[in-house]
Amino acid sequence: MSSETANAPVVIKKYANRRLYNTASSVYVTLDDLARMVRENVDFVVYDAKTNEDLTRQILTQIIFEEESRGEALLPVQFLRQLIGFYGGPVQSMVPSYLEMSLDAFARQQEQMRGQLQKAFGATPGAGLIDEAVKRNVALFNEAMKAWPGFGAMAAVKPAPPPPEPRPDEDPLAEMRRQMDQMRDQLDKLSRS
Repeated sequence: MSSETANAPVVIKKYANRRLYNTASSVYVTLDDLARMVRENVDFVVYDAKTNEDLTRQILTQIIFEEESRGEALLPVQFLRQLIGFYGGPVQSMVPSYLEMSLDAFARQQEQMRGQLQKAFGATPGAGLIDEAVKRNVALFNEAMKAWPGFGAMAAVKPAPPPPEPRPDEDPLAEMRRQMDQMRDQLDKLSRS
């Protein structure tokens, strides 16, 4: 197999009966299978089997819709409203690259946090690594929101008070879960503003 073929995205064909066919593995797949491929960093493209039109964007959007309708809500309502408001507006062409850049920065922060957590398991609980990562992520998110009109109002919401220091006998994962719950609450408050 050539290196060009190894790096080529998997081709998925969508048929008129709405079935999706993975041409690399020669099997029919579901949206759940495609979502798993995304999580596993398997690059794919989706083409209409008859017209060869690129349907990748529509299929990825459909996967997001399915995840959101299962109660796996990730996108705050206010964010969705603002995103819809950008369609047809003067900044529409800039929004995709801005969102990509913001998500890349967020992913890098999350990767750094994972690395810090791995180091922290050898350290005593409450070493502050999680707190630092959470603060950096919230600050990054707030800065990103200030950069766009309309998002600035969301960024003006006062941040939640700092969490209390964990007790020495407390499990570091329990502390991380507690902080993630606080972040979810804060994002919910931001989405309602």
